Amino acid sequence: MLMNKSSLYPRLIEMRIAEALADTPVVLVAGPRQAGKTTLVRQMAIEGMRYLTLDDELTLLSAKIDPVGMIRSLDRAVIDEIQRAPQLLLAIKKSVDEDRRPGRFLLTGSANLMVLPAVADSLAGRMETLTLLPLSQSELQGSTANWIDAAFAGKLLEVNMPLTGEKLVEAVLRGGYPEAISRTGARRRTVWARQYINAIIQRDVRDVASIDKLDQLPRFLRILAEISGQLCNYTKLGGQVGLDNKTASRYTGVLEQMYLLKRIEAWGRNRLKRVVKTPKLQFIDAGLLATLLDLGATEVQQDRSRFGKILETFVYGELLKHNSAAEGDYNLLYYRDLDMLEVDVVIENASGHLIGVEVKASATVNAGDLRGLKKLASAAGDLFKMGVLLYDGTETIPLGDGLWAAPLSTLWGK
Repeated sequence: MLMNKSSLYPRLIEMRIAEALADTPVVLVAGPRQAGKTTLVRQMAIEGMRYLTLDDELTLLSAKIDPVGMIRSLDRAVIDEIQRAPQLLLAIKKSVDEDRRPGRFLLTGSANLMVLPAVADSLAGRMETLTLLPLSQSELQGSTANWIDAAFAGKLLEVNMPLTGEKLVEAVLRGGYPEAISRTGARRRTVWARQYINAIIQRDVRDVASIDKLDQLPRFLRILAEISGQLCNYTKLGGQVGLDNKTASRYTGVLEQMYLLKRIEAWGRNRLKRVVKTPKLQFIDAGLLATLLDLGATEVQQDRSRFGKILETFVYGELLKHNSAAEGDYNLLYYRDLDMLEVDVVIENASGHLIGVEVKASATVNAGDLRGLKKLASAAGDLFKMGVLLYDGTETIPLGDGLWAAPLSTLWGK
């Protein structure tokens, strides 16, 4: 069972969940299905907590018919897949307003409920939300260092478990879902990934949205995969499947709610008129993206250029996972100006300082690879702390003016 597979690896977010349970009445662990949420919350449940899952039809029926009665009967509880009956959240609010003990409710959700205004308002100040994404390379390799925290402290992690060339390609195409990782062959991983995507579209989407043209969603998702790493043009996207731009934007938002992808905002100072402001689209798991693009190791060998897109997704996903477990408070953005110079990921801390991260699917670095980082450094001025070009190599090399070339393997370094 999946439960055993994901519990083989320590989850870096575990400490954050424990901290939240110690001082907050309601803790929500949100993230995609089959990322290991159920396993983790069951391991972390405080003694005496009752476990309920809304994947059980009878429990779900009870939650929908009498949410107040269900919550009234619980002292402390773990409630799995809360997005299937969001009406429970109002009943939980009433319960915790009467009894504010910390750690009363530990919830999981496979959809981002906080985008719903009623949910966000009803549990403001009562609930902390933490995100559990598929396994990071740090978790797989047993590393606990946080790349983002280290970078803002002026340090790049040392390579602990180098992955280059074919081994890097294999790790990227495999992705981070425990079930995919547990399958030894690429073909079996692809079968799992296709069924996973199909199950989310056919079942889970219905829990969070009313989609008129559900049959068009698989094709729309594949079109989104083709533009991963590019700017969102909803008119163009929708036109490919017969949707208007508003519907295309809404469907993209639903897939974002399901943690399949994210729309990334552009970084820019208000006075900078020459910065592109359109959001960029990025998938969260490189393995799922590779499946949607029908890209395997053989295709990568034949056309290395196609691998660049998947690698950027992989790096973005790793940084997103570091962000969810970081000590600091960070925002992941991107940079592009009207001259089309760009930086793949811009990490901004709470005080507005920046680290630029550029991704290169090659073992060689040349001066042209630094143009985007240099432009960002110039635009950001004193806010710019470091620029890092992550490449398929083994040496960390200073390149002057706060710029570095560093192995991709530093992302799970020590």
